[in-house]
Amino acid sequence: MNKQICNLLLADDDDDDCMFFREALDELSLSAMLATVNDGVELMGYLETRGEDLPDMLFLDLNMPRKNGYECLAEIKGIESLKQLPVIIFSTSLDSKNVDLLYDMGATYYIRKPGDFSKLKKVIYDALVKVSENNFGQPERTQFILQP
Repeated sequence: MNKQICNLLLADDDDDDCMFFREALDELSLSAMLATVNDGVELMGYLETRGEDLPDMLFLDLNMPRKNGYECLAEIKGIESLKQLPVIIFSTSLDSKNVDLLYDMGATYYIRKPGDFSKLKKVIYDALVKVSENNFGQPERTQFILQP
């Protein structure tokens, strides 16, 4: 990773998932700061008030209250100041039609939430490295799904 400290944002309404994500990130040997929001409305408010101080990457759950991940992704990609933000879908489901739709909408990577803590650590690390290696852009479709 190029920067000294990587600023990450996790949008997920499940407190346990947020806690496991934070614990996995803490165990990785990376300098990273993690902010969390619990629903889509909170996410969009957070992003819109940050100005130039945007996170380096957003991990986005699809099933959130008030505004879901699909709505947030569409809104993010429609706002000029946010459209370059790497959005990594972080969801329990893995439906191929939805994966294709999310790729077409501009998501950077897709991660199916692993149930195993060591796999969670690996897939978070892989996402951070791959986003950096791809200069924060979208990969080929065949590389879109990250698996531990």
